[in-house]
Parts: sequence; C-alpha cells; structure tokens
Amino acid sequence: MAKNKYYAYLIGKDKGITDNWPECQEIVAGKNGAKFKSFESQAAAAAWLKAGADYAVKSVAVEDGIYFDSGTGAGNGVEINVSDKTGKKLLHKVLPKGKLNEKGHHFVSLRDISRRETDAPTNNYGELLACKYALQLAIKENVKKVFGDSKLVVEYWSKGHIKYEVGEETVNLAQEVKILRKEFEKLGGKIILISGGANPADLGFHKG
Repeated sequence: MAKNKYYAYLIGKDKGITDNWPECQEIVAGKNGAKFKSFESQAAAAAWLKAGADYAVKSVAVEDGIYFDSGTGAGNGVEINVSDKTGKKLLHKVLPKGKLNEKGHHFVSLRDISRRETDAPTNNYGELLACKYALQLAIKENVKKVFGDSKLVVEYWSKGHIKYEVGEETVNLAQEVKILRKEFEKLGGKIILISGGANPADLGFHKG
C-alpha cells in the first residue's frame, strides 16, 4: 500500500497543506510564483512552510538535533553532509574550510583513508564518516539527538558490529565511531534512524 503524502503550497501570503495531489494541483495551477512540495508527514510539510518554502532545503525536520548523510549524486565520488533540522550546514564546525566545497559539504577522497589508489571510498564509508563528525559536533555542543538514514550505520557499524571483509580502514573508523557513540550516549544522547525523505541533510542516495 502506498504511503499517504502531504502537499504544502505557498502562493504569495496564501499557504496551506493538502493530503492529496489533485487538490494541491488545482490550487497552484496557473498561479505565478506558486511553490509546492510533497512530504511524508503533515508536520514536515508545516515545518517547510514555516522555514519559508525554500526549494534549496530538501526537507525540514520536526525535531531539533544534528543530521548526517552521504551521497554520490554529484558525480564526484562520495560526498558527506551534516546539518541542523532546517538543512543549515554544520561541517565547518568540525572541519577546516579547505576540506569543504562551495556547498559546505566534504568530498571523501583517497587522502582521507589509506586505501590503495584503485580502491575508491564507498557510500557506506561516507555515511560512517558523516556519523563520526555528527557525533563529534553533538558532544561538543551538548546536542542530545543525532539522526541518520543509513540503517547499516545507525544500527550496526556505529555500534562496532562490522565484518572485517569490508576493509581495515572502514573497520578502524567503525571503532572510532563506536567510542564516540558510547561517550555521546553516556551524556544522554541518542542516535535515531529516519527515512531519507525526512533527512534535511539528504544528498539523495539511500541504497545499502
């Protein structure tokens, strides 16, 4: 069964949320400057409208916290992002400016790990690295919730549950993240699994 979707729209000062596309389409059709977007929940739709209905923000989360993601959609390899609930970039707080691109993201290059030249970083490695930076920032700024859309990282690798077959570098990183997670949880923090569509740090890649 298909999930219900909610559609937020903004036309000048007129805004609202519908629970079906035909109704939203009828409202926005032919209206100059109309903005509209679909969401998985009514709360997420309302948060997007409250944030100004900005298309540059893929999703606005309902809960305060730090969000992380990795993706390969830009075509330049593995890219990672860490943001707040509105999509505001946060990696500059844990990485030097020289390691960030113009979007405030970080590309995971071979220089980040000690792999052979023929072994490119994987998207899952990127998710784990993004989780590491999110945890570092959460501990530093006393934030109690970290969110990610990778089940593999949230429920397994960040707990140290990882097979050595994935490679020494990934296993070593998982051990780093495991230590950070324990420290974070000892301080009352919690890592929460969310869907890619509800992740304001979303980079558009959710396989694996």
